[in-house]
Amino acid sequence: MRKLSVFNNVSLDGYFVDASGDMSWAHKQDAEWNAFTSENASGGGALVLGRVTYDMMAGFWPTPAAHALMPDVAEGMNRMPKVVFSRTLERASWENTRLVKGDLVSEMRKLKAEPGPDMVILGSGSIVAQLTEARLVDDYQLAVHPLVLGSGRTLFQGVQRRLELTLKQTRAFSNGCVMLWYQPAS
Repeated sequence: MRKLSVFNNVSLDGYFVDASGDMSWAHKQDAEWNAFTSENASGGGALVLGRVTYDMMAGFWPTPAAHALMPDVAEGMNRMPKVVFSRTLERASWENTRLVKGDLVSEMRKLKAEPGPDMVILGSGSIVAQLTEARLVDDYQLAVHPLVLGSGRTLFQGVQRRLELTLKQTRAFSNGCVMLWYQPAS
């Protein structure tokens, strides 16, 4: 069975976007962090996105600006297979993208049962919350940034049932970010 991971940036007070939906605060530019993100983008797998995150990423990663700023990440993001869940998107224009319009939970169960690469959700807070509630996420990779937003949206907004997690790994970066790897407790 394919594994489903979450990779997201969060503020110290637990928000993945600020009150206006912006997450530009999460884009640190330093050599160590850039090497880490480049390595992640070249690792293979398939991206899982909601429409809002898809629109944002499809509007950036294929551009000359993305290739100039982070060429390795841009190449990986454009090359990777992508699944976008949307009820409103008519067609997916970003290369290697599959549009899924069905019920998120049942479609993800089908995707996890299919052969193929492991999958990772980027951004897409409502998808994270719904798939967490359905207990379909196998691990959470959270980059905690050293700032307080004061308000915004959490990744787990709408989750009704407690989910105990086990810390598997940590890594601190010189830019102040700390990566945390969690798995649902047995």
